[in-house]
Amino acid sequence: MKEVVVLGAGYAGLKTVVLLQKKLKNNVHITLVDRNNYHYEATDLHEAAAGTQSASRITYPISDVINPQITTFIQDEVVKIDPDKKTVKLAGHEELLHYDYCVLGLGFVSETFGIPGAEENALPMTNVKEALAIYDHIIAKMKDYRTTHNPDDLQIVICGGGFTGIELAGALVDARASYAKIAGVSPDEIKITLIEASTRLLPMFSEKLAEYGVNLVKSLNVQLLDGSRISKIEPGKVIYKHGDDDEESLNAGTIIWTTGVSGNPLMEECGFDAKRGRVIVTDHLTDPKHDDIYIIGDVAAVMPPDGKRPYPTTAQIALAMADYTAEDIVSRIKTGKHEAKPFTYKSLGTVASVGNTRAFGEAMGHELRGYPASAMKKIIADRSLLETGGLKELFAKGRFDLYH
Repeated sequence: MKEVVVLGAGYAGLKTVVLLQKKLKNNVHITLVDRNNYHYEATDLHEAAAGTQSASRITYPISDVINPQITTFIQDEVVKIDPDKKTVKLAGHEELLHYDYCVLGLGFVSETFGIPGAEENALPMTNVKEALAIYDHIIAKMKDYRTTHNPDDLQIVICGGGFTGIELAGALVDARASYAKIAGVSPDEIKITLIEASTRLLPMFSEKLAEYGVNLVKSLNVQLLDGSRISKIEPGKVIYKHGDDDEESLNAGTIIWTTGVSGNPLMEECGFDAKRGRVIVTDHLTDPKHDDIYIIGDVAAVMPPDGKRPYPTTAQIALAMADYTAEDIVSRIKTGKHEAKPFTYKSLGTVASVGNTRAFGEAMGHELRGYPASAMKKIIADRSLLETGGLKELFAKGRFDLYH
């Protein structure tokens, strides 16, 4: 019986386990390791951070989807992967894990790009705990305002106007009225600001569609400071420079960091040839130096046919990688050979939400705006939920409110 160790229960890792359980019922034992005992929908973290969705709506227990007769789940931290000895060391277990095949889906971390004070004075949003910390912080500041009457308490600054920053701004707009009620002010007094270094926002979309998205955000009374490079974060203050102008500063009770992410630093620490936590993988999604190690999700860099730059890390490509990885492992266990065809990827499109009922994007070659885009966004989320959690989680957590 082959031993497969899967590290990380995100989109890529968990779907790989679900598929292997179905395809190799009697020929494999799987060990799944994750620091949490739940899976979370990373694409919905902005809603938990704003408070427009509860954490329970974007998470479900890993135990709901594993078959204990095939899969052993261990809640622990991965300390070291030794590719030569084919072992994995965990923080809370003395005994090493041994594998025939190892699947690395270790996820992402916040990237500060070395900007002074960013790590200490801004709130990251890379997991459920961090998202809830943002929400708790915002609510605390709204309550503080009742006694301090300091307008800074009502200021929310998002550092990074990319896809995540735009979606977070939209969710904060939806929650603005509830924040205002807590603070005892009108919603217009809750100030939301996006700071972005680039002047061409949302490059994954056409210029026309990106402009639509930017104008949509602005129409919701969100201040956008594009072309503004952050130079430093101090407690309660963002210092930035717009073009060649002198440095300016913006005071805020809540500063959220969404400028970018990198793959798990454990990749470099364990000796993999990684850049910013991502490894350029083979056509079979394996490590170039270790054919028994699959690298998928946010720690993988998959090059498109033109070879210019890796595909963006998204839930969509993570799920596609899981499909291929499971098929390839099945092929190797049954025939001793890789799948005949290499991994290929074709994006089905990208849709950005700006709150619960506003969205824009591109799907299957068509640009979408307004309600059609919002409905498509929820359908995409439900598809992702179905692929990892199955019908049980889809019916429990799915987005069926297409008209709201």
